Amino acid sequence: MRVSGRVEAIAMSKPVISQEILTKYIKNDNSADGVDRRGFLQCMAWTGTGVLWALKGGVLRSIVMDPFAKGSADAAAGAELSFVQISDSHIGFDKPANPDVAATLGEAVNRINALSVAPAFLLHTGDISHLSKPSEFDTCDQILRGAKTGRTYFVPGEHDFIGDNGKMYLDRYGKGTQGNGWYSFDYNGAHFVGLVNVANLKAGGMGSLGAEQLEWLEKDLRGKSASTPLIIFAHIPLWSVYPEWGWGTDDSAQALAYMKRFGSVSVLNGHIHQTMQKVEGNVTFHTAMSTAFPQPAPGSAPSPGPMKVPAEQLRSVLGITEVNFVRGQHSLAIVDQPLVSGAAMMSGMDMSAQKGKPANTDKPGANEIFIDNFSFSPANITVPVGTKLTWTNKDDVPHNVVSNDGSFSSKALDTDDKFSFTFDKAGSYDYYCSIHPRMTAKVIVQAK
Repeated sequence: MRVSGRVEAIAMSKPVISQEILTKYIKNDNSADGVDRRGFLQCMAWTGTGVLWALKGGVLRSIVMDPFAKGSADAAAGAELSFVQISDSHIGFDKPANPDVAATLGEAVNRINALSVAPAFLLHTGDISHLSKPSEFDTCDQILRGAKTGRTYFVPGEHDFIGDNGKMYLDRYGKGTQGNGWYSFDYNGAHFVGLVNVANLKAGGMGSLGAEQLEWLEKDLRGKSASTPLIIFAHIPLWSVYPEWGWGTDDSAQALAYMKRFGSVSVLNGHIHQTMQKVEGNVTFHTAMSTAFPQPAPGSAPSPGPMKVPAEQLRSVLGITEVNFVRGQHSLAIVDQPLVSGAAMMSGMDMSAQKGKPANTDKPGANEIFIDNFSFSPANITVPVGTKLTWTNKDDVPHNVVSNDGSFSSKALDTDDKFSFTFDKAGSYDYYCSIHPRMTAKVIVQAK
């Protein structure tokens, strides 16, 4: 059975991103991802009561829902499988966008425990931690132990691989996985695949799966019936949401090509801290809200990154995703729930008007480079041999400085952290941030 690409929207919450912005970054042919582009839907839910997405009979239905209303209970009623996705907890983050991310993760757990039907398990789609510190993983684990679900399945985000390319993450969560942490399992007739697209990121690129993982994926899916519902989960979206910000996966087309024969494929991601959905043929793509902080709508700000909203409205842009599966329908019902009831928080809030982090008005001094708004400033600098350059991180998220040829590499730099390097040889040095690899720059060193 191949699910129809026809889309029917019954009702939607208040539009929160302008058509001008959508037109700017949605292109019918901007990513050769190997799936049918005729059935196309993309919309966002940031605020208010949330949106219930239900696939039934090949038709995607969008229904306004309140977290405490009957719609949520109806979504789970009769389902043979109900599970919850959370994402981007960023334990350790303490900047103005949300100075207490542990508290909002705890509220997400309370929301999970209040669901009318207890979920079978929990999926965490990455960025568990902010700086890959043991204490951050410990805190997240302790909070999630309070969730009234079965086990928790994890995939890593790029913040979980900082400093050691994922060794600490794999020591904690990698038992029974392959490679950098990918794996699959079956549950009540559905096949789940956890993919890792945050390892060994290349300068100027986006997310990456890599040849070894793609080969494994092809073999994993080979023995599955085409009627088996597939649920794929990974951190960075497997479709090109906004390449300018690195919101996509470079080699996702090959992965999606392996899934074309299946009647129903659902792809659950995080990373962008906001709800977006797109349907292409048999594939439904869905990104989840963060439990930590929101990010700007694509193209609506100079860069991605933590976005400060009024304190009384923060919890309306954080939340969880509830997913229900009914055997025989080859479909998932997806419900996004903010941490507070939308009735108290609507108040005309329009996230498309939120512009993200303001530009830094300070200017770098001589032989100084600022890291600000996910870019290096200046991006190109020419200096004589013997010059000592200093990089300072002005962003609210960690970055690092890594040369393409291995000449120099910094640790992860949190806000206001510095890194210095003295250039003793003439030449051209390309470098990038290996955490956010779309950030690239160059140092040209001239002989005296």
